[in-house]
Amino acid sequence: MRIAGDWLDAPATRAVCAALTAQGDRALFVGGCVRNALLGRPVADIDIATDAPPERTITLAEAAGLHPVPTGLAHGTITVVADHRPYEVTTFRRDVETTGRHAVVAFTTDVVEDARRRDFTMNALYADPDGEVVDPLGGLPDLLARRVRFVGDPAERITEDYLRILRFFRIHAWYGDPSGGIDPEGLAACAALQDGLERLSRERVGAETGKLLAADDPAPAVAAMAATGILARLLPGADATALAPLIHVEAMAGVAPDWRRRLAALGGDAGSAETLRLSRADARAVAAIRSALADGLACAASAWRHGADAGRDAALIVAAATGSAPPADLAAELARGAAARLPLAAADLDLEGPALGAALRRAEAAWLATDLRLDANAVRAAALRPAAAG
Repeated sequence: MRIAGDWLDAPATRAVCAALTAQGDRALFVGGCVRNALLGRPVADIDIATDAPPERTITLAEAAGLHPVPTGLAHGTITVVADHRPYEVTTFRRDVETTGRHAVVAFTTDVVEDARRRDFTMNALYADPDGEVVDPLGGLPDLLARRVRFVGDPAERITEDYLRILRFFRIHAWYGDPSGGIDPEGLAACAALQDGLERLSRERVGAETGKLLAADDPAPAVAAMAATGILARLLPGADATALAPLIHVEAMAGVAPDWRRRLAALGGDAGSAETLRLSRADARAVAAIRSALADGLACAASAWRHGADAGRDAALIVAAATGSAPPADLAAELARGAAARLPLAAADLDLEGPALGAALRRAEAAWLATDLRLDANAVRAAALRPAAAG
């Protein structure tokens, strides 16, 4: 079986492969680029495995006029830049010692040893520079059947790196057969060894969670996480049942998946920036969605107060929670709210100090309560009503 793709035939790719094999060494594409090419999916990163030691990789690349960068020399990884594109070239390796987070490796010339240290059988596929698939462990049938299985014993793979628990669910969400169920042996190992997740940094957990929730339909994988107790361990109070209805509503509305919207929908501690150590921008986005949900405002008012994106996401989550369709005029209402301006300014009121602030807050509350439909006179009357009543 052969893989194909523009990336495979690109001059830069050909140049890197030619450089690495110029003196008889092997160069094999490996991992995600092979997996995605076989499934007809886009290829982003191109990883290459070689039997050449890293120092030799540097020499071969320089001899061909390419730019090698020792980005992970201790682990055998050299980033070779060709035509401004990075290619990660890593020497075949075997694990000498693992700690659950990091590994001490030794270099080898045996591709089978290299394959045995990888996480899942569908990621232990290689291809030569002409695209011919090399399958040292027999993982191709698993990929074609969309079965996500650990290489060898699942418990051994997990104790080498506990992040593989989260990767198991993430890879299933992206590449598993949604109708075939999750691998029971792998699931049991993840459940039994979940205490190891405490050894991971919150940044790593957050990054993996975001990738998982960005899949087209992560609901079955998240439900499996909930069934094992892993979801509650990572996101206390999160509700996995909220996800499937939201994905259905997203499709009805023609809205692209957004992991931050889905994270907010899970509830519990899912929106806490500290829980997953989100970036400031992502934490603000999730917080805005959750604030919009808490306010319970109509679409336009929510978009005015929290932004169009947060207003849209809150509306979709509410529709999912209530089992209803997304509003037919959602886009128009969001645009109306984003463009709206409160028809009252401080200069319009003959007040100052705390009284002015209180009047403006009353005006805003009345305007929001009518989904931004009060005119200027009615808004001004709302602002002054308590003062007149006094």
